[in-house]
Amino acid sequence: MSWTGNAVCDAASGARGQPPHRSAYNRGIMNATSATLEGVVATRANVYFDGRCISHTVTLADGTRKSVGVILPSVLTFTTAAPEIMEGVAGRCEVLLPGHDHWQAFGPGERFAVPGQSSFQIRVEGEPYHYICHFG
Repeated sequence: MSWTGNAVCDAASGARGQPPHRSAYNRGIMNATSATLEGVVATRANVYFDGRCISHTVTLADGTRKSVGVILPSVLTFTTAAPEIMEGVAGRCEVLLPGHDHWQAFGPGERFAVPGQSSFQIRVEGEPYHYICHFG
């Protein structure tokens, strides 16, 4: 196995620049896959629409659940069980919200709310749209 790269962190010592075969995982120290990191971030991704939307679930100390993800260029329809607030982190999207007949544009730092038990369409063109979804 050859290694090329210039900024890898050794999980056990924190040493930068070490090849992956020196990591704690590969030395057998960490030999099981964790379902969550510190009980906070689900390590398995939520993959929707054939990979056009990928997110990870985050659970805060108070039990609040959020997801952090990215939507690749596409037009998708999402359904909601509970109310959601979508917060843009990077990229842009257009959204057709329930009860509206026109698309609205959102970018980084902007939010839109979606009622529970509804659906909405989201359109992403060009660069991916990165978001935080606040549930409830």
